[in-house]
Amino acid sequence: MRNGNVLRGSRVGSAPARPTERYEPAPCRAVTYWCRNGHDVEIRIAAEAPVPDLWDCTRCGLPAGRDPGNPPGRARSEPYKTHLAYVKERRTDAEGAAILAEALDALRRRRGRPEC
Repeated sequence: MRNGNVLRGSRVGSAPARPTERYEPAPCRAVTYWCRNGHDVEIRIAAEAPVPDLWDCTRCGLPAGRDPGNPPGRARSEPYKTHLAYVKERRTDAEGAAILAEALDALRRRRGRPEC
């Protein structure tokens, strides 16, 4: 026995069909990028938006450029730096020694120990 309340051809949670005369899609253009592995990536960008010089390849992840004859090379990744390396970029050895002496002095005062 069939239920008369079933909507055929639609799914639960779907939006109602919009008549095409109520809206007009935003103007856009297709832009193609090529990576070093020979993949081409086509994206759609709004007509008034500026086109980026580089785009990540969706297949291999390498940077892709607009020129198919001269795609960009592999991006050089910066090696991992420790916290100490970043601190050494910002401070000189003399500044580091002064900060360390100040921190040790505050620690000794908190613990009630005399200066060493």
